[in-house]
Amino acid sequence: MPATPEAIELTIAAARAAADRKAEEIIAIDVSERLALTDVFLVVSAANDRQVRAVVDAVDEAMIKAGAKRKLREGFEEAHWVLVDYGDVVVHVQQTEDREFYALERLWKDCPLVELPADVLAGSGAAEGGAADSVR
Repeated sequence: MPATPEAIELTIAAARAAADRKAEEIIAIDVSERLALTDVFLVVSAANDRQVRAVVDAVDEAMIKAGAKRKLREGFEEAHWVLVDYGDVVVHVQQTEDREFYALERLWKDCPLVELPADVLAGSGAAEGGAADSVR
């Protein structure tokens, strides 16, 4: 069963907040068929620890406004890879070097992507044809 409409709405809210803070390479992976714990992984890049924290704070604020409750946040102090769990959506904010090294997109390449709105992709550095082009 694919990600729920509620999970997709939350994903888009989080992606917009990340894009507003100049996050790059924003993609959303529907992991609902593979994981029972969550529906979507939102993966974004940021240039440095200060930007990682700013993106995480913006996403947190947007998710609270959207009605989501944060269950867990890990890695905020080091700000190289911050994982924020909102239940149906797990947000990964990584510094660019860490993103390239860990390559979450390749680990989950068999899962479908959640289509993100053009306004999110335009500011994220994702390919014009959609985030799917940047993964495969």
